Amino acid sequence: MMNSIKTKKTIGITGASGALGKELTKLFRQQGYKVIGFTHSKTDSEINLESPNEWIKWECGKESTLKKHLKKIDILILNHGIYDLSRENSNYEKSIEINALSKFKFLNLFEDIALTNESLIRKEIWINTSEAEILPALNPSYEISKSLIGKLVSFKKNLLDKDTKKKFIIKKIILGPFKSELNPIGIMRPKFVSKKIYDLAHSKSYLIIISPNPLSYILFPLNEFFNFLYCQIIYKYKS
Repeated sequence: MMNSIKTKKTIGITGASGALGKELTKLFRQQGYKVIGFTHSKTDSEINLESPNEWIKWECGKESTLKKHLKKIDILILNHGIYDLSRENSNYEKSIEINALSKFKFLNLFEDIALTNESLIRKEIWINTSEAEILPALNPSYEISKSLIGKLVSFKKNLLDKDTKKKFIIKKIILGPFKSELNPIGIMRPKFVSKKIYDLAHSKSYLIIISPNPLSYILFPLNEFFNFLYCQIIYKYKS
């Protein structure tokens, strides 16, 4: 059974109209992959080599309606999110819904699809959680939402049974600050980040870390190790 990214034919990218989404789309299209872009925004009707082969409009809370589109996808990259500094309670609710709960719904939905997939190629899902999962981001609502999705992804990955692992691969993407509309003072360029994601995804590693902060390469593997131990303890206790 082949696991290499090179065997995949169709890539799905949420947040495809954002800075990183555009660069990922362009890169995968240049490598010969079909790209399906998921976006909340208005889309350009013109299709070219720098845009997805197909645009899908969607909104949070209605992820289940995308099932027919997700069935076509071999690798799903969850890249959508918001960064809002508002102190309003509604911002916390919105951040948690978009940055965490929506991605978790996609994760569960894609897992269900993978388990009923008759192809010999395993489905993969790559989830952008960000360094804000455990490091300060100068935005409480963003940090809370990223911490939540980070924990959910770790627990989901660590508690997968053997049969599911044969059909479904989870990768967590940990990104440092990159330049975008959400973060105009970001250090890294989206083009650089997209290329690193593409290259690192060839490895068998669950974690894809791209950051100028050397601490991230120490803290995140440690965090994942402790999450793994925690899940092992729970599993053994309940069994």
